[in-house]
Amino acid sequence: MNLDLPGVVARYFEADRRRDPDAVIAQFTDDAAVTDEGQTRRGAAEILAWLRGPASQYQYTITLLGAETTGADTVLVTGRLEGNFPGGTADLKWRFTLAGDRIRQLEIAP
Repeated sequence: MNLDLPGVVARYFEADRRRDPDAVIAQFTDDAAVTDEGQTRRGAAEILAWLRGPASQYQYTITLLGAETTGADTVLVTGRLEGNFPGGTADLKWRFTLAGDRIRQLEIAP
């Protein structure tokens, strides 16, 4: 599916698809926060540790299903993960809060 994503959001998913943590972290502001599985990581060092640790624990693919702008600087993306993690599939929402052409906050939740 070809979605009309802001450039930074498209770059985030492309870097994630390549499993390139350095390219992913480059999309975030220095003081960004990421919340995933109920845990919040703040700042580049914590987010990079998450990308290289828990976020890289399993092999998966993401199929993006939809995207909508929900505020002046907020984008909600829906998609499905499929991989070798418990359960094998998960429908998720990625809520991006942007600061110009970078990500200030990302919340990942079912």
